[in-house]
Amino acid sequence: MIRALCAAVLLTAVPLSASLPAPAARAGTMPMQATTGGACARITAPPPESAPPTSVNTLRQAYECVLDNYYSGPTLDSKVLLRDALAAYTQELMRRGADRPGLRLPALTGNRDADWAAFAGVVGAGDPDALRAAITGMVAGLHDDHARVDRITPPSGDGPVGTGIAGLSAAQGPRLDPAARPPLFVTRVLPGSPADRAGLRPGDIVEKVDGIPAFIGDKVNQSLVDAFASGTVRLTLKRPTTGRVRTVKLTEGPLEEQERAVTSKALPGGVTYVKVPGFFEGAADQVIAALKDTSTTAVIDLRGNGGGSPREVTRLLGAFAHGKVTSYFCPLKGDCTANRTDDSVPLLGLRLVVLTDRACASACEDFSAAVKDNDLGTLVGTRTAGAVSGPAEAYLLDDNSVLLLPRVRHLGPARELIDTVGVPVDHYAPMTALDLAKGRDPGLAKALSLL
Repeated sequence: MIRALCAAVLLTAVPLSASLPAPAARAGTMPMQATTGGACARITAPPPESAPPTSVNTLRQAYECVLDNYYSGPTLDSKVLLRDALAAYTQELMRRGADRPGLRLPALTGNRDADWAAFAGVVGAGDPDALRAAITGMVAGLHDDHARVDRITPPSGDGPVGTGIAGLSAAQGPRLDPAARPPLFVTRVLPGSPADRAGLRPGDIVEKVDGIPAFIGDKVNQSLVDAFASGTVRLTLKRPTTGRVRTVKLTEGPLEEQERAVTSKALPGGVTYVKVPGFFEGAADQVIAALKDTSTTAVIDLRGNGGGSPREVTRLLGAFAHGKVTSYFCPLKGDCTANRTDDSVPLLGLRLVVLTDRACASACEDFSAAVKDNDLGTLVGTRTAGAVSGPAEAYLLDDNSVLLLPRVRHLGPARELIDTVGVPVDHYAPMTALDLAKGRDPGLAKALSLL
């Protein structure tokens, strides 16, 4: 939803993570793939810096990749894939006033090769912009939070840019949480950013975006996604502590690079609070190091954690238990593979409390479910995002766009489906706009009250 701040982010995608609203590069190394004709083949080198426009062959590559490599590809209906592709294709033409007479879906049979031939005959040479939209529409039709298509752009020598709004209360990966309750409020502002210079602060309530109301009744307005993605945005804000309403125009500009790091602080009673912004490479060891001198309890704050590497999850869990199943990766057919705690990690012997929220997604939910199902600790905050369908592999199309497709499904330690559902907490303690504005933390307060 909020613009990515690092142009190279697509080359460092998180293996288990959904798209992140936070302005930090995603951790892990994404295995690149190459495509030849309609098939997908693995390569080890990054793609070339330049590429031809999106063509009908690019769309065919995506079509074949989905059928051959997606988790449920063998059971997908080619008619539905091509229907979704043509729907997005014609909508893009209509937006530009370039619709074509006679452009309609041909009779399809469910035979993937015959259906493609019929579809290609209707589309002809195709329009590059509409073909890109067709690929996006086809992948969106999978309704999988870890399946997407992204464009690779060369890294900018000027560094990251953006408005500096690094978090919103309703942010949930690339969309707004359909379960969000009003109001919509800012949760994080980057120091020195355009938003910071304009006086935005955590807790500021967003009433309108470019004149569009944040909520329609009690439902969050999903059209705000496109408004926030633009280079300039006009916000109507309310300060919860004073009731003051003002309108601010933000234009994206240079941002300081944000270091990915675990932070911690000691609390009374032998409690150590650790904030984990993501399961990036080395995160588990940073947490373990922060807890090595703790005498009683670890409070691990995963609020806003968009995910990361499953290896970091199993390593950190290994500090709290050995011999436990942490999750399962399941193919469409055949046996599931059990993921287990990293038992090479010495046990810390600490009581564990984990803080979660609706921005805790993917690998963050992997960790949270393992804690809950294995009785390793207590979860406080709100239910997690429900965005953990499975680790995505990446395929490079001939226009240098990257197609990300999960090959397996993620299940929790009890073999429960977490995707779309999320992990429930043991104690409900949501953050409000007023809490943020006044520097209060009800989640941490609840965690401490339990100790």
